[in-house]
Amino acid sequence: MHDHDDRPTGPVDPYTREAVSPEAGADEHQLEGALRPRSLDDFVGQERVRDQLSLVLDSARKRNRAPDHVLMSGGPGLGKTTLAMIIAAELGAPLRITSGPAIERSGDLAAVLSTLQEGEVLFLDEIHRMARPAEEMLYVAMEDFRVDVVVGKGPGATAIPLEIAPFTLVGATTRAGMLPAPLRDRFGFTAHMDFYTAQELERILHRSAGLLGVPLAEDAAREIAGRSRGTPRIANRLLRRVRDYAEVRGDGVMSLETARATLELYEVDALGLDRLDRAILDVLLKRFRGGPVGLSTLAVSVGEEAETVEVVAEPFLVRSGFLARTPRGRVATPLAWSHLGIAPPPDAAFGAAAAAAQSGTPGNGTSGGAPATP
Repeated sequence: MHDHDDRPTGPVDPYTREAVSPEAGADEHQLEGALRPRSLDDFVGQERVRDQLSLVLDSARKRNRAPDHVLMSGGPGLGKTTLAMIIAAELGAPLRITSGPAIERSGDLAAVLSTLQEGEVLFLDEIHRMARPAEEMLYVAMEDFRVDVVVGKGPGATAIPLEIAPFTLVGATTRAGMLPAPLRDRFGFTAHMDFYTAQELERILHRSAGLLGVPLAEDAAREIAGRSRGTPRIANRLLRRVRDYAEVRGDGVMSLETARATLELYEVDALGLDRLDRAILDVLLKRFRGGPVGLSTLAVSVGEEAETVEVVAEPFLVRSGFLARTPRGRVATPLAWSHLGIAPPPDAAFGAAAAAAQSGTPGNGTSGGAPATP
């Protein structure tokens, strides 16, 4: 690996960050819609979830009843919205889409529920961000298909029960732990969305390239998939960037050379790290000798907000084995030292293991690091 001594560690350009962000941009939903699969048979990956969901839907169709409410959890960009659309399509039912932040009061939820048709699928994205009074109303609606509309205020207020049509709620959350237990218990089927393998992402890329009408070489698909952080949304976004490069600066064919040139332009390296990821590791290794170091100090060092580092960059770095969260602070792992091509000092956290990893000799465990930086 190359040393990144000359790489800037200041504020990161938001546009560069978008290349590997799992969140959808403001103008990206329409582009994604053209590439979404329309049935469970076309949906790639998440095999266990697909099999379980297929059983739930087939059973509901045979009984001619609305299926159990469905809760889907997992990181952004893994296909929760796509599966909600597929559920409605498989049932031949209308789909209503809203989100937790849009439900600010119980009246907002009552307005949505009271206008649902029988058998309609209600997709509630970011369900963990819904207002608490609305959550309590949703309990009754999910169980008894009824909402209690409160008329008046104070001691004279009365609750008028309003029957609503049987419906299927599909809730999506990136933070299942934030859902109250009474709400989780009312979902008959819970699915956890895992990150995708490189082989699954290659299949998705070939399907998307076909829909875009642009030739995609096998080795180019493999290259893009390997840098997509296990997330279809990122894979499709990088595919579109490679297509743009091929059309503007190439011969229109997405070859391996074109893919590599595009990903280098957008600063996405061989393992999917972008400039912010590498800046964090660069500062952690060179300035803090691998840590441990506090989150706020690390964030200031790369010119970012602490929340941005913790929510945007750290999940991938931790999941991929570059970073460890410890009670004393953030610590770089042997993989981080190796990836940036930096020899760890003997007293660095994981120093002995990192040195052994680079030299190919067995290590003798980890050594203590410097005191945590507040």
